[in-house]
This record gives sequence, C-alpha cells and structure tokens, in this order.
Amino acid sequence: MAANKVAVASNKSTSQFRDPGRYAANAAFVAELAAPALDLLAAEAGESILDLGCGDGVLSEKIAATGCRLTGVDASAEQIAAARARGLDAHVMDGRALDYVSRFEGIFSNAALHWMRPPERVISGVFRALRPGGRFVGEMGGAGNVATIRTAIYQALEERAIIAAAIDPWYFPSAAEYRGLLEEAGFMVSEIALHPRPTRLPGAFSDWLDTFAEDFIKAVPKRERAAFKRQVELALTHKLRGPEGIWTADYVRLRFKALKPAAAGTARP
Repeated sequence: MAANKVAVASNKSTSQFRDPGRYAANAAFVAELAAPALDLLAAEAGESILDLGCGDGVLSEKIAATGCRLTGVDASAEQIAAARARGLDAHVMDGRALDYVSRFEGIFSNAALHWMRPPERVISGVFRALRPGGRFVGEMGGAGNVATIRTAIYQALEERAIIAAAIDPWYFPSAAEYRGLLEEAGFMVSEIALHPRPTRLPGAFSDWLDTFAEDFIKAVPKRERAAFKRQVELALTHKLRGPEGIWTADYVRLRFKALKPAAAGTARP
C-alpha cells in the first residue's frame, strides 16, 4: 500500500438504502425489470417463500399475489417499515445471518445479493433455510456490471488518495464463480447465466450515484463531494449519456436457479 494512500474501512453490510422515498424515486426500474427472475421463481399458491433483501416490498407484493405465504427480510429498518405498510410479513434481518431452518420451499432475491459479503455466509444461510427439494432463485449484479461507472469512480477516488477497492461495497461474480459457491454449499445449479442489460436511468446521473454509490461518496470529505460527483459524471458523459441527455447504465445481471437436494441436510460449515 502506497504511503500516501488513504484506506477507509469498508462496511460490507451497506446501510445506504435507508430512505425508501429516494429509492422509489431513483431505482423503481430495479423492480420493474425483475420479470425474468420472477418467472424463474414461479411461486405457487400455498408455498412458503422468502424474499431476501425485500426492500420496500414492491416485488414482495407481486410474489404474494400468487397466493404463497410470503416473508420478507431486509437489513434496513426503514425499508422494512415501508414493506410492512404494504401489509407484508417483513422483518429486519441481516442476509448473512438468516436464522431460519428448513422453513421455505423457495427463496428469492433480486438486486440484493451483490451488497452482501461474504457471499458464502449468505448462501449457507439460504441452504439451511430451505426445505429439502427447495429452490434458490436470484438475480444480482454479475461480472462486468456497471464496469464503466466503476472505473470512473475508482479513478476519481484514486486521484484523492483514497483506495477505492477498500471501500467498494459491490460483489459482481462471474457465472462460474457463483456456480462454484452454490455447489460448494450443496446446491445443484439448474440454471445460471450473465445477461447484459443496458438500463435507462429515470433521471440525473447524480441521482444514481446518490442512490447506489453512497459508500464511495461518503469516503470523500464533505467539502469535495459535489466536485467528486461532477468529475465522475463528466468522465462518463460521452460514454453513457445519449444525445437527448438520457443516461444508460451498463448493467449486467447474473440470474440463477439452484436446488437443494431432496435428501439434503443442513448447510456445510
């Protein structure tokens, strides 16, 4: 580590989604584009389903509408309050410390797993929480997700002598890497693949940064944060902003379905 570099401790259990209103305004596309993952889950009436990282419950409502018994968990108390306001059975819980045992036929997660490190702890808890024969279906950021944005953020931080990798909250694995983690935990992977999905943003790029890159922004001294965001935006203007001023983020999603063997026991240590 270079002597003039500043390392900032990283809280891998990020708390940046505490404001449901901001998330709804700037990230509604997260739920709107989740149809393929919901189709892969194929929840049925009477099933017990866990929505891991349920946020404000927008997708949880859609799952519950199938007639299943839906439970939602999220690390944000504010988001859980919003989910409960929708009438959902939702609880504050760290995705790395699920305390369920053989409880669910299915566990679903959308756009949440890439915020949870280490992934092994999450997968182990999911395996334990599923009943034998149950399924784990998810969509998350995969290898190459927002790579152009990430590069611009890293460069702007490095110019301020901040070690970007030390505060990076994102975990974007390849299909092969995540398959290996699932199989090591005891799952049988029936489907896993990367899906490039350039995504039109609903507003200003600075709103995206405030919503999804807060961990990086907080590492910058307050007096420099506005300039930091302007620098990142300027670096990306000719790459991600269209002629009409509309921003498109270079999203790549990793979508998968994994099965717990019918005769499986608890997760491997």
